[in-house]
Amino acid sequence: MDDYIFRQHIKECEAVEEKTTFLQIMNYSDPVHNVCEEHALSDDDFENFLNRRGVFSPPEIKEEVKFLNGIRLIVQKDACHNDTFAPRHVSLKPEAYESMVRFKGHTTRLEMNLFVFYEEALLTAIGQTWHLPFGAIESSSLVGPFFWCSHDHDETDRHLQIIFRKSDVRKKGKTRGWEIMLSYSYKTGITTGFVKGTESSNMATLLEQLVACRAEVVHPLLLPIIILSHDLSSKNDMKQREGRHWLRRLENAITLRNEIDEKEVYPVFDVDVINRDLVECHSQVLWKRPQAYKEIVQDINEAMSKFINQVPAERKTKALEALHGSMLARLDFYRAKLTGMEHYIHTTLERLHIQRQALYNIMAQKESKLNLEIASQQRRLAHATKRDGTAMKTLSLLGAVFLPGTFMASVFSMTFFDFNVGPNYGDPSDSSGEGSQVSNQLWLYFAVTIPLTLVILLAWYFIDRRRERKYAEEDQDIEKGITTMEKDILAIMRKKTINKAATWNSGGATVAAANRDRLRAMKEPNVDAFEMD
Repeated sequence: MDDYIFRQHIKECEAVEEKTTFLQIMNYSDPVHNVCEEHALSDDDFENFLNRRGVFSPPEIKEEVKFLNGIRLIVQKDACHNDTFAPRHVSLKPEAYESMVRFKGHTTRLEMNLFVFYEEALLTAIGQTWHLPFGAIESSSLVGPFFWCSHDHDETDRHLQIIFRKSDVRKKGKTRGWEIMLSYSYKTGITTGFVKGTESSNMATLLEQLVACRAEVVHPLLLPIIILSHDLSSKNDMKQREGRHWLRRLENAITLRNEIDEKEVYPVFDVDVINRDLVECHSQVLWKRPQAYKEIVQDINEAMSKFINQVPAERKTKALEALHGSMLARLDFYRAKLTGMEHYIHTTLERLHIQRQALYNIMAQKESKLNLEIASQQRRLAHATKRDGTAMKTLSLLGAVFLPGTFMASVFSMTFFDFNVGPNYGDPSDSSGEGSQVSNQLWLYFAVTIPLTLVILLAWYFIDRRRERKYAEEDQDIEKGITTMEKDILAIMRKKTINKAATWNSGGATVAAANRDRLRAMKEPNVDAFEMD
């Protein structure tokens, strides 16, 4: 089953090219014969290195000199391809990767039986595999720290297989991480494997530490613990200390807690800056979560037990037992360290949560005060509108009272009507002087007035319709503008929240000045403070 699944995955993988070297450390009972070399490895020499052929053949040594232990690695310590840690990508040719894991060549039953007794002699002839774990090809899509260890099922030559890797998603278009695949032979005492890491993993430095500890390569978990020690270096502790100090600056800005130097005070209480720094501080505190590494430490501890319980008695020397105990003690140290860091981080996160809630309360208070101010202004505006409405109502009432009389006076004052008809002005037979007369041309008034009124009404109607269409278009533009404004506001908020330009080293005024500004801002809500650029 493992062979079939491995074949399926290797077919789906795409190969990328990386610079490849080899590292070989061999220890003998006579230190004169010890080997420690690292050179470039070409495609032509790849199979020769795997099977120790040609220039990689075991050296001829005296019979009294015994081989003790060793490690043989294929190394890609400065992997730089953008997809080198992408899912379904391998940095070796598929056939080369397969030759490290699967058995190459055809071996008869007689050869397999002879191998038990004449391993060194048949190693080259048979072309043995490195017994690297099949499952490594399936872990290419994993992220975060991952450790796995188990024995293979070859009863004739038992191997302890190890996978230890950590990768992450792309950053600025490039994948990053490191991985090691190891296989330890209990018969030969040789650890073989494949090691790869990007520049950010400092794999070159880790291999230098391995070379410096070359006398201790008898233990197959030496390299994993070196990598673990690098991942749990004091840099993590410094990150947490910086995060706690950053938290105290935020506490001073939000809740006026005075535990920092005056030079580190925020110069102004800017909600955008404070909110962004809360997010950045939270992200920094969550860097390299201790719970994940505690599980890694536990898994490595179990792998240590698997190794020491299976190692043959002739290889279980006092030096190995001392090294094993030292490594166990280091793992226990990391466990205690991670436990303390876990509690420390928990306290920091809780305090960050409190400050975030306090900031939200301050923003809610300012928003409430701003709303009250807006409501007060709207109330004053409503009263002014009411007063104007009352005045207009009075004018309308006066107009309703006097307009009919004014209209009638205007009509009867026209020359079409004559109320002074008498002997001096009209018919001589009329001697009363109190008569009246209506002109026969009165129809002209209506002939002119009615069409003119209709023209004015039609002009007003068309102007009003045009104005209504204009208002409708403006309403549509406003709706579109509101949608665009919402998108712009979200983009600005995201930019201000995720922007990495932190204010960690920003200088500021004194604590008293900052507190005065803060109190003044709380008492006098400023509308501009809530507008985004």
